[in-house]
Amino acid sequence: MLLDTVEHETGPDPQWCVLWLHGLGADGHDFAPIVPELVRDGWPALRFVFPHAPVRAVTINGGARMRAWYDIRDFDLAHRADLEGVDASVAQVEALIAREAGRGIPPQRLLLAGFSQGGAITLAAGLARAQPLAGLIALSTYLPMPLALAQQRLAPQAAAQPLFMAHGLFDPVVPPAAGDAALQAMRGFGFTAESRRYPMQHAVCGEEIRDLGDWLGARFTA
Repeated sequence: MLLDTVEHETGPDPQWCVLWLHGLGADGHDFAPIVPELVRDGWPALRFVFPHAPVRAVTINGGARMRAWYDIRDFDLAHRADLEGVDASVAQVEALIAREAGRGIPPQRLLLAGFSQGGAITLAAGLARAQPLAGLIALSTYLPMPLALAQQRLAPQAAAQPLFMAHGLFDPVVPPAAGDAALQAMRGFGFTAESRRYPMQHAVCGEEIRDLGDWLGARFTA
């Protein structure tokens, strides 16, 4: 079954899509308010799609049930992610990408974005994309699998996808070092990655939205 989504279109007959994945415990409404802050005059009509992650038990939160893209089993980043959950969420994201193709927006005009857990799914999905997307956006996140496993999953054309990564310098949830490690891994796999750091914690700031807008604008005019 397709995930339920929140959608915003910036104009009639959108020809581009931004598929945006929220973080742990949030939902598809979390980043919807960013649309008017991000969108600029002169951009093509966009469809923003904000899916709701499934509700599941999260081990590090005492087994409490909440919206999560995968279980978080350990505070140690090396063993944090439930890889079966990661794979299931990647498959659900792929189903949404296929739905957009059926609605007239092919993968080459779709950008996949995510914050925190959503960013981890963005990276995992991006690695396995045999047909490149227009771009990947991974905010305040990490690579949710060991480096060797990520290398095994790397599709031949995946590195053709441009990548924007950003992180808070004072992030207590996903340490900046984890973001740096993910960035270096993706560059090692051949991705062209633009990276930004901001004086913030586990959040999104105005300067970051501005920089992301610059990066997105370059995709729309490429």
